[in-house]
Amino acid sequence: MSTLLDATVAAIQPLDPRLIAQAQQHLNALTKPPGSLGRLEELARRYVAITGIIPPRLPRKAVLIFAADHGVAVEGVSAYPQEVTAQMVHNFVRGGAAINVLARHAGAEVRVVDIGVAAEFPPLPGLLAYKVRHGTANMLHGPAMSHAEALQCLEIGITLAAQCATDGIALVATGDMGIANTTASSALVAVCTGRPVEEVTGRGTGINDSTWQHKVTVIQRAIAHHAPDVSDVLGWLRTVGGLEIGGIAGLILGCARHRIPVLVDGLIATAGALVAAVLQPLAKEYMIATHASVEVGQQIAWRFLGQTPLLDLHLRLGEGTGAVLAMHLVEAALRIYNEMATFDEAGVSSEQPEA
Repeated sequence: MSTLLDATVAAIQPLDPRLIAQAQQHLNALTKPPGSLGRLEELARRYVAITGIIPPRLPRKAVLIFAADHGVAVEGVSAYPQEVTAQMVHNFVRGGAAINVLARHAGAEVRVVDIGVAAEFPPLPGLLAYKVRHGTANMLHGPAMSHAEALQCLEIGITLAAQCATDGIALVATGDMGIANTTASSALVAVCTGRPVEEVTGRGTGINDSTWQHKVTVIQRAIAHHAPDVSDVLGWLRTVGGLEIGGIAGLILGCARHRIPVLVDGLIATAGALVAAVLQPLAKEYMIATHASVEVGQQIAWRFLGQTPLLDLHLRLGEGTGAVLAMHLVEAALRIYNEMATFDEAGVSSEQPEA
């Protein structure tokens, strides 16, 4: 490991159960039956426990979109050509993508990170240049990246989390963009969870049956070729992973270090969450599963991580769309915590003790 990664992993602490209890005590005093607001109460408790701030403040919000290409795209595993990655980066910085629309609605800033797009960009407002390499190598024939590059991706995510903390951002959403990234993500989910490739591989950009079967075969061959050591998470990331997946994993670890709740989006982000959780299991306490993707691998990964997503809207876009939608639920939970009257304040009789 690197010094930065080592220090980050070591600095992550478990949530304080006293903060959870204190938050629940306040929620129980509000004018409602105990627990009647369900997962909104869970969100409020978790936000208080993660940030350590009572009463919680409505947070400044940001979504970080990590963009990178994948060498395995040449194997025909996606319905779209590789140049779409760079084209979508331009769309993001112009504000024209779905994530831009939803982020504006949520009042969240969009930060686009070029961590590995196979194209050169001029200086663009809103684009953060952290390119590690011009896309991964084709994992079917060699490692996707080197050990040093895998570490660099993690360090970039950690650095960006620290920048969020410095900027006063207190709620972060993960986003991604990269043609063929569901292939790398499915490979990582299979290796991390031990599930068969065909069980964790979905349709990605909407491929047909024959292309799906080809995609499964490509992933199976890549895993068999590299035979990554199940005890070496950096080996998994290096051989069959993605640059943006490493960046997202580092972002999650960095957010946990700085006590920033991190809303995790679709399959690619969940693959990053798996990497983060293997490097530091306590990181799971700082993640909030936002939606149940149509991608089957993501649902399997959430169960492996012991998380239950907040939403099920049949999303499979990525970009951070599901995570940004969940920001509304977090804000609703915090408004309930801060603005709802207690029984004493409202002069309402509270629950009678049972005889």
